[in-house]
Amino acid sequence: MFFNGQAMRGGEFHAKLGDAPFLGEVRTAPGYRFFSIGDVCPGLQPDPAVASVIEGELYELSLELLRDVILPGEPRELELGIIELADGSACFSMLLSRGELERGVHREITEHGGWRRYLGTLGRSF
Repeated sequence: MFFNGQAMRGGEFHAKLGDAPFLGEVRTAPGYRFFSIGDVCPGLQPDPAVASVIEGELYELSLELLRDVILPGEPRELELGIIELADGSACFSMLLSRGELERGVHREITEHGGWRRYLGTLGRSF
């Protein structure tokens, strides 16, 4: 699963991953926009009209961990989806839920390319 927010190494939710194997730092394939949800967590939005890529981390999760721990802790603004990584492979990731973009309340942060870089602009880090 691709994580791009507080579940990454050093983030406040990383411990929820337990002993899930870290597979490496990765990027999405081109075609994703990135939004801040109240500066608490990020959300991806597929958009084939853009060439931007977003940084994150890849983990091997059991379906039980995903079902019992990860998904119940996600905000309602996000939903489970499948994305494409830069190497062409597919994986699970949390995406903006349908209808969230249309609400117009989430700040677009695509130009930062990743959550850590965006937090740096706010004087925050993890």
